[in-house]
Amino acid sequence: MLKLGQERIFSMRKDLNGYWTFAWTGLLANIAAIPFIALVVSSGPPLQWANLWVAVFLAWPAAIVGIVAASGLFAERRWGVIMSIIALSMAVSGTLPYGIFRLIDEGDLFGLSGLSLLIAFLNLIALIYWCRPIHRKVRL
Repeated sequence: MLKLGQERIFSMRKDLNGYWTFAWTGLLANIAAIPFIALVVSSGPPLQWANLWVAVFLAWPAAIVGIVAASGLFAERRWGVIMSIIALSMAVSGTLPYGIFRLIDEGDLFGLSGLSLLIAFLNLIALIYWCRPIHRKVRL
């Protein structure tokens, strides 16, 4: 019997395909994102202020939440899935509009705007994976 405040641990080792792959990919991508965001911010004009604001108020917090989410996923806790959904939503809400705006303003499809749109697409795929109903089922 579980006491109040204890979280049920469910085993993802056998039940879900891709669980560990997505968890490790998320951890490594979020760790790599922190210096990459600093590189984008230090790139200077054009869009220097937009780069700074998106980095400080959205990109770095999303990366930190993603690292915390990965730790919850490795511990096989339900809150890890919730944090993953939050981190991915933050990433999509930042990279998609930024990539579209940069594509319209700069027209560099094979530059930073194309990379932002690719990251948004990959985050959307991961978001769809973590929103699957099987992640909300509890195994006793």
